[in-house]
Amino acid sequence: MPGKQLSSPCMDCRDADSVFMIRSRRLCRNCYIRFVDYKVFRRMEKYRLRKDIPKTGPCRLLLPLSCGLGSAALLHMIHTQIEDFRSKPYGPAGFDLHVLLIDLSCISSRRLPRDDIVEVLQRRFPLASFTQLPLHSIFEFVPDLQEVLPKYAGQGYADDYLLSSKERLDAFRASISSATSAADVDSILLNRLVVAFAKRIDCLGVLWGDSDDRLAARTLASVSKGRGSSLTWQVSDGMSPFGLEFNFPLRDLFTVELQNYANSFPELADIIVPDTPLSDNVLTKNLSIDQLMLRYVSSQGTKYPGVMSNVTRTANKLEAPRMLTDRRRCALCDSFIHDLGGPTMDDKKSSSLPEFCYACDRSRPGLS
Repeated sequence: MPGKQLSSPCMDCRDADSVFMIRSRRLCRNCYIRFVDYKVFRRMEKYRLRKDIPKTGPCRLLLPLSCGLGSAALLHMIHTQIEDFRSKPYGPAGFDLHVLLIDLSCISSRRLPRDDIVEVLQRRFPLASFTQLPLHSIFEFVPDLQEVLPKYAGQGYADDYLLSSKERLDAFRASISSATSAADVDSILLNRLVVAFAKRIDCLGVLWGDSDDRLAARTLASVSKGRGSSLTWQVSDGMSPFGLEFNFPLRDLFTVELQNYANSFPELADIIVPDTPLSDNVLTKNLSIDQLMLRYVSSQGTKYPGVMSNVTRTANKLEAPRMLTDRRRCALCDSFIHDLGGPTMDDKKSSSLPEFCYACDRSRPGLS
């Protein structure tokens, strides 16, 4: 009996018609999902096999979930991995997954997809645990910031302790007029909240849902903003200055590949909140450096995906700078301060004001 005639057979299994084109290969749905899943599996294998990790039980990992494409797809992939290794009677202990859902409506137009999102997620991903927090809970998890933010903002801002935490955070953000500085501070506050929460529940590391092109955009933006020294943990796998491992399991995948993956699972449709595309009519001066770099990478990455991959791979090879003179930390971002010399650093050492790293200092209102 003659076999089934396929108009465009999958280049892997040859048993089904191809649906997706990925890196010059035509793949069916199942082979495509297997390809994408394996990229993440390789990045997570050290936690599964417990290499260089104390074997005192499953380690706990934190996944910050914004309900964007990357973090939602990553949650689906990792939960599938947990299901797989827990179904094996003699498999390795693996890891426990805790998901932190942060409401970012106070800093962006993105809203959570539904009011009962935590209950929905818990039903669909029962092997993970979930916590939801607003961004202004940063004052609870990092109380020292209540003293730092007014000194960072300068004379143009006066903190009112009678206001609620949300109102205080909104007032502080309103004092920052530069789009780049505002985006920079927002990312710092988000990072500090994630780190503080991860430490509170004794996590070994944080799993970030950034794809290859987003990491490339962050690399270019960080260098432009004077945060080049932080690339060793902002876009690279390994130990961060905060005592937590940072891991980017999606670093080998592009956004378009994640979109095809998400489209293959209907259960992700009402979880993912799509990014609002930047309008071409918005003046460049009104965009932050992060938005400019993301727009550039999104447009050029379609034409030259290999070039954007090289940006991320090169940054991942960087080593931490060795200019540390002591263990001083920035009062705002909590990363180490590198002694670049000059009178500004000397002045700060002799003053009672909190010390800021070079990048945070240059982004302060009135200086940016």
